[in-house]
Amino acid sequence: MDSKKEDVASAPTSPESRRTRSNGKGKNIAEAAPPSVTVVSTKATPSPRGGWKKGVAILDFILRLGAIGSAIGAAAIMGNSEQILPFFTQFFQFHVQWDDFPMFQFFVFANGGAAVFLILSLPFSIVCIVRPFATGPRLLLAIIDIFSMALVMAAASAAAAVVYLAHNGSQDANWIAICQQFTDFCQVTSEAVVASFVAAVLLICLIVVSSVALKRG
Repeated sequence: MDSKKEDVASAPTSPESRRTRSNGKGKNIAEAAPPSVTVVSTKATPSPRGGWKKGVAILDFILRLGAIGSAIGAAAIMGNSEQILPFFTQFFQFHVQWDDFPMFQFFVFANGGAAVFLILSLPFSIVCIVRPFATGPRLLLAIIDIFSMALVMAAASAAAAVVYLAHNGSQDANWIAICQQFTDFCQVTSEAVVASFVAAVLLICLIVVSSVALKRG
């Protein structure tokens, strides 16, 4: 009897049996699945609207170049409008020129000034292409475009009124239609007015583009 008790007491206890007894439910703790690890990425995800903003900035730059060309073209065409009617003697001639009309003078200076403002705004338009989410340059461009549009629209409207009177005259005011004699002069001034209205339309498009970009910003 004593030998059997000594054998039982001297029998080594395996590590597995200790873990089984400490578990209490018969499960092996060593074989438990490790906890899942969640990996969090700190890399910034690019905004999906960045491409849209850059496209709007590129469209703004293209429209701005078109408005500059139209305004300069209108001022240059009007500034070169001149006609002399041929007669038998050189001492008696009818001569008409753009600076004979104050409205045409305002037209040339207004379109030229608007073109200068738009040229100065080109660097800010490039900044908006490089940094599509910049709000300051976009707001400055909108202010410049509104001022230029008002200037060009006023000049084009005033010149259009003079061109209309030159073509049709006014019976109530006893103004004759000078375009019956000065056909070339009236044709050139009409082309200048059309070019100025094209510049005004492009400027309106620029204002709309800037407003939409600021609203979505």
